[in-house]
Amino acid sequence: MPTLRPNFRGTRRLAAALLAGGALLAPAAAFAETTITAVMHSALRVLDPVITTAHITRDHGYMIYDVLTAVDETFTPRPQMADWTVSEDGLVYTFTLRDGLMFHDGAPVTGEDVVASLTRWGKRDSGGQLIFDVTASLEAPDDKTVVWTLSAPFPPLLNVISKQSAVPPFIMPARVAATSSDETITDYVGSGPFRFVEDAYEPGVSVTYEKFDDYVPRDEPASWMAGGKVVNVDRVVWTTMPDSLTAINALAAGEIDYLEQVQVDLLPILDGAPDVTVEMRDPLGFVTIGRPNFLHPPFDNKKVRQAANLALSQEDVLATMMGSPDYYTICGAIFGCGTPLGDETGSEPITSGAHPEEAKALLEEAGYDGTPIVLMAPTDVISLTNQPVVAAQALRNAGFNVDMQPMDWQSVVQRRAQQNPPSEGGWNIFFTNWMVPEISDPLINVMVNGRGNEAWFGWPSDPEIETLRAEYVQAADDAARKAVAVKIQAHVMDNVNYIHLGEYKMPQARQNTIQNMIPSPVPVFWAMTKEAD
Repeated sequence: MPTLRPNFRGTRRLAAALLAGGALLAPAAAFAETTITAVMHSALRVLDPVITTAHITRDHGYMIYDVLTAVDETFTPRPQMADWTVSEDGLVYTFTLRDGLMFHDGAPVTGEDVVASLTRWGKRDSGGQLIFDVTASLEAPDDKTVVWTLSAPFPPLLNVISKQSAVPPFIMPARVAATSSDETITDYVGSGPFRFVEDAYEPGVSVTYEKFDDYVPRDEPASWMAGGKVVNVDRVVWTTMPDSLTAINALAAGEIDYLEQVQVDLLPILDGAPDVTVEMRDPLGFVTIGRPNFLHPPFDNKKVRQAANLALSQEDVLATMMGSPDYYTICGAIFGCGTPLGDETGSEPITSGAHPEEAKALLEEAGYDGTPIVLMAPTDVISLTNQPVVAAQALRNAGFNVDMQPMDWQSVVQRRAQQNPPSEGGWNIFFTNWMVPEISDPLINVMVNGRGNEAWFGWPSDPEIETLRAEYVQAADDAARKAVAVKIQAHVMDNVNYIHLGEYKMPQARQNTIQNMIPSPVPVFWAMTKEAD
């Protein structure tokens, strides 16, 4: 391995720029600003965190927006933008906005903004849709108050609006939230701890955020998405490096500060980098899944979906993804192994290895006619490049005609929202990953939404699962909720709402000058500090 040398190029460029401009600043003033340069898991092109569940867009959302309530590391909802009270009958939730909330354009955050934001979010989010099914009214009687009145109790309401992912109910100005939930916003004013620098944004290349000086953090210590979002740096820049080796070498050379995902087989490169720390940000880890499109042949046929499930093997996929069993777990629980609702009923076809002959027999029984399977294969996200390759071969072994189409992840994100037939720019199946906390119950896990066109990409119409989700909402206690969750587990495994491919953990790496990172499933940049080199 080449000798690692300090990176002075950025310092030299800055000094040259100051001299060229005739700046006569004292050294402390010239170098006072602190910038964290990060390579995230994906480039950022979609900026609307309500229109998509893509993690990079969610991460962007947390930089510039805030939320009413948020869960801490114990999964307990905590006040963030607002405190709340609940009526004795469980029908009226009253939220009171805290003092000092301001948008980046200088306007105060009002109840009207909250109502508009929650309304738009509720049309897209799986759990939000269920809440709005029983919403009698959502209104702001004054600038500081929001009253949410239900027609029937919805005990998990606070848990749903406090969830950290897929999709958080970010609060936007009312004028922005008035955008149709089927259209992408074009105004990126938030009230969060960072401000999006639109003039510096290069889609797919670089994103810049600056500290929002007028943001007033809560007093409590930061814990996951809850508590005080205290920003200790002036600027954060996300720069795109699709090649993993390039990114790791840049980190080792001190050219970047943070690498969100480190390809496991390249970890030895960092063994000789004394100024770099490799660690697990989140002990809960991720799940990886395949999502079929229910709208078009052949996956509109349940038996064909079951054949695909039989064709694939968690072990094959995970071993190829991660390389070492130290970083993955065979797991058949759609709500996560080790979580309160975790159960592996019906998962034997996918956890016990590939079954190509059984899959072939089922395809013949289903009358599969060789219709090509358009499989979208991202090429630029290290945790998503292997699943399509392994799956394509396994499906071919079982008799599927597979058309694997390579593209970058943001192209997948945009194309998966299209309902066109595969022959007209649509798709049949894609693969993606989720954090365990965002799939851990039937109201958060978007893949068990069975509302057809209102469901997540793939759009299954599944009245049975919707009935079960309604039972879950009304369940009297934890035991009753777990019993319903087991029924949903069995249904998903039989109906193949998606192909559950097991759990894994992905390490991150940072310069030792980066300290106080919150151990959160979502990578956040508040609380973080950067020491002088």
